[in-house]
Amino acid sequence: MPTGRIPEGPGCHQPVIELSDVSFAYERRPIIEHLHFTVRERDFALLAGPNGAGKTTLLKLIVGLLEPDGGEVRLFGEPARRFRQRERIGYVPQKNAFNPLFPATVREVVLSGMYGRHKLFRRLTKADYQKVDDAMQALGIEDLAGKRIGMLSGGQQQRVFLARALVNSPALLILDEPTVGIDAETQDSFYHLIRHMHQHHNITFLMVSHDRERFRSYLDDAPAAEAGRLKFYVRHSHDREDCVETDLTHSLREYRRAAEEPALVR
Repeated sequence: MPTGRIPEGPGCHQPVIELSDVSFAYERRPIIEHLHFTVRERDFALLAGPNGAGKTTLLKLIVGLLEPDGGEVRLFGEPARRFRQRERIGYVPQKNAFNPLFPATVREVVLSGMYGRHKLFRRLTKADYQKVDDAMQALGIEDLAGKRIGMLSGGQQQRVFLARALVNSPALLILDEPTVGIDAETQDSFYHLIRHMHQHHNITFLMVSHDRERFRSYLDDAPAAEAGRLKFYVRHSHDREDCVETDLTHSLREYRRAAEEPALVR
């Protein structure tokens, strides 16, 4: 069985997520068994599988909300249960994971993405607010800035959480069915954005999606790793000359340009 590993080397090849012989069961019912897989810096990894296959369970194991019954999960070289640098991870949940009564405006939610464990009490700068404005404009939500997030449609809410996840330039971006409830045109623009980000920025992607077909031309045909009904598909991007991170705002501007010229995303 493939392990999803490539040889160690210099540059941006370092492991971001390591799953070593990971197993997990609910009430003695096996959900994940003996999963070996490594997501390296600048990988784009798609986690696919039907409902009930264990995708959300595996995400919880990866971020340390659950502990495996066997094996080990590591983030950036550290055991997931001890990992504290949460600001290095951007996360977009499923739409149904959000409480619609949460009393915050769109702008407040996106602004919250600027804070990490070590930045909770610092004063935001003019540049920080500009990043927030860029992110909202890129995702087409600038006109919703003052609205309570619970008043928005499902697609609008997801765009808010996409902006929140992107605004602080995360090293790892985890997307759990990020386009559920979003119209087809917005999905096209979103996928154009993340492909551009993967190609030009030092960001690692882990996406959970049922839409394997949309990524068929971008990812390897064969899964890099399997465990039960879970499958990982990967595109590596490990050229050393591409390891320099550029301004994320550039990608957001590219997204706006693509939205204005739909032919670019086809």
